[in-house]
Amino acid sequence: MDVLYLTEADVERLLSMEMALEVVESAFRTLASGQAQDQPRQRLRAAAGTWLHYMAAAEDAGGYFGMKLYTSSPEGVRFLVPLYRGDTGRLVALLEADTLGRMRTGAASGVATKYMARPDAARVAILGTGHQAPTQLLALARVRRLERVHAYSPNAERRRRFAEEMSSLLSVPVEALGSAAEAVREADIVVVVTSAKQPVLEGAWLAPGTHINAVGANFPQKRELDDVVIQRAARIVVDSRAQARSESGDLIIPFEGQPERWQQVRELSEVVAGRYPGREKPDEITLFKSNGVAIEDVATAARVYERGRAEGVGRTLAMWEP
Repeated sequence: MDVLYLTEADVERLLSMEMALEVVESAFRTLASGQAQDQPRQRLRAAAGTWLHYMAAAEDAGGYFGMKLYTSSPEGVRFLVPLYRGDTGRLVALLEADTLGRMRTGAASGVATKYMARPDAARVAILGTGHQAPTQLLALARVRRLERVHAYSPNAERRRRFAEEMSSLLSVPVEALGSAAEAVREADIVVVVTSAKQPVLEGAWLAPGTHINAVGANFPQKRELDDVVIQRAARIVVDSRAQARSESGDLIIPFEGQPERWQQVRELSEVVAGRYPGREKPDEITLFKSNGVAIEDVATAARVYERGRAEGVGRTLAMWEP
């Protein structure tokens, strides 16, 4: 059986942000129609500091199913997506999936922003300038006409380099600022993409009409947003309610003792399908809490695989030969 193996370099060559945005939006629409299935992330601790994380999805309309598997340890994080055909169960591809994951995470924020931010939103604040931050801005720049970006992270040199590199990449002024509050002031869109365990965004800083993409925290004990952000948000949307209830500390902690508040939380698939408005009033504060779900990975991997096969990219592995 021939299996196409795609490296990080192959995925980077094949996957554009335009493609990722189109695929992720379509995947959420398919999920809303009942033609896709998504299973929340599970975690298995193998040893002190070493974990196996796994999540699965099936896209019936596209004819593929698969998983994202990744390990995290003191040596780093390694991502892999095995992709299968839905009709035969054949393994058709193995994709190294760090680039894929960063692109689909950025695309999910882009899709949420498309439906939830004000149409005239043009000023962005980004808190966090690490590995996931560039694709967040790449996606926003394709769904809104950006005028400027303010960036903050605790490391002054890192935020300076990030601002310089993203200014060049986006052809949009990106300025590194010395505090989170200063960066957020007057922003139309706020992206929070950090490794923080305690809140780094305060609701008191937010101007009316702001849209927030909260991306970094996906453990129940970690949070990036304070209680005031949650209180001020007129609309709270997640990629998966089931997954959010198990790992979104940004919602789990403020909702503790008030389980009825989960009834206010809607899914991005409902917004994309037109069942729930992402925004109704210009002055509403809206929140997309992103955890990252498997249907994003599987749908994106399927498109990358099909393009790689068509263009002759990657190498073939012979597996299960008689």
